[in-house]
Amino acid sequence: MFKPQHGLALGCVRQMALCAVAAFVLLPIVTLGVIAFDGTLNSARILEFRWLPRRFSLEPLRIAWTSPAQNQPFTQFLVNSLLLSGGSAALVLVGGASMAYAFARMRFVGRKLGLFALLVGAFLPPVALMVPLYLLLTSLGIRTTLWGLLATYTAFALPLAIWNMRAAFQAVPRELEEAAFLDGAGPFTTFMQVALPMALPPILVAGLIAFLGAYTEFAMGWLLLNDPERMTLAMALRNMSGYFASAWNVLAAFTLLMCAPVIVVFLALQNYLLNGLVVDIASDL
Repeated sequence: MFKPQHGLALGCVRQMALCAVAAFVLLPIVTLGVIAFDGTLNSARILEFRWLPRRFSLEPLRIAWTSPAQNQPFTQFLVNSLLLSGGSAALVLVGGASMAYAFARMRFVGRKLGLFALLVGAFLPPVALMVPLYLLLTSLGIRTTLWGLLATYTAFALPLAIWNMRAAFQAVPRELEEAAFLDGAGPFTTFMQVALPMALPPILVAGLIAFLGAYTEFAMGWLLLNDPERMTLAMALRNMSGYFASAWNVLAAFTLLMCAPVIVVFLALQNYLLNGLVVDIASDL
């Protein structure tokens, strides 16, 4: 028979395991903050762990803000990254939601084939398409522009987003949409006022995934762009590893500044995102 003491011991073990996981996740972040505000970490290699900076300094933060790479300020890279990531997320939300609703509710020729093609596209590595994309965007005359990179990020984010959004629309009861039809609502009104609000949390999760994918990607940008004024934050961070290979504190300060917009976006959408995660887990169960 199961004794209460056993349950208490199991709970303690579970809490200890969760604390260990939390420490494993948080310690690198704490270390990053310590390095970013340490004015003495200019050596080629860091050999010791510290809980506090040896000499607190804001100089690394100033360098990371004013001219981290290619004599461009941090704000220039931030604007480029937000334009690409925000634009990609917006296009994925608008185009992906309408396509996902069509795949979830409508029956048309080629539906299954289209879903299979999207599934293949979701798991296809972007690196495999670098050469064709380079040739295609060059022929269109937009290879070195942010528009070309925006189209690339959106194309790679759409397949997975459509599959996730399709599952969200399938979780909406058909009876609600049928009731709206009986009340005289058209297909567009039913989509906007019934299906979309109920599926909104998972849809925002898909949008956030698209945002993060474009915000942190640098390989495609490194291949396509050649103007320092169009570099993104991820590209600038990669560039800094050459110019500031020994300035660990500047690299850490730039990384902290780069994380700030993502934290702001998550805090602004945390209620919707948590609801979306709960809905996804419940639908899997």
